Amino acid sequence: MSFEANMRSDILVAAEIRRCEVLFLSAVVVHKGDQERGQILIKQYVHGQGAKVFTQSRDMDGKLSWHQPLGGNFTDEAQADGYISRQRGYDEDLWVIEVDDPKELYSPNQI
Repeated sequence: MSFEANMRSDILVAAEIRRCEVLFLSAVVVHKGDQERGQILIKQYVHGQGAKVFTQSRDMDGKLSWHQPLGGNFTDEAQADGYISRQRGYDEDLWVIEVDDPKELYSPNQI
């Protein structure tokens, strides 16, 4: 699924929540950001392995992409939460979604 560069953040968040529901995963918005232009950050927690953090960015053409600021491996959940807390301190318009993913089914790279 491809999204326009000017798609509202609240619609993108709703789409991610819905995608998780289709995968039978629990996903919640822990912090609501700016409805129109807020950046989106996702924490994926996989039982027994830890957490991954995905942050939203756009390429030069405005196409949405995701990167992992803490690296591609799982990290301690406390470290992920600390990173999220610092980012929220920098950007009060930031959206934060937490995905509880016991079988590691979720990847935001699929949007």
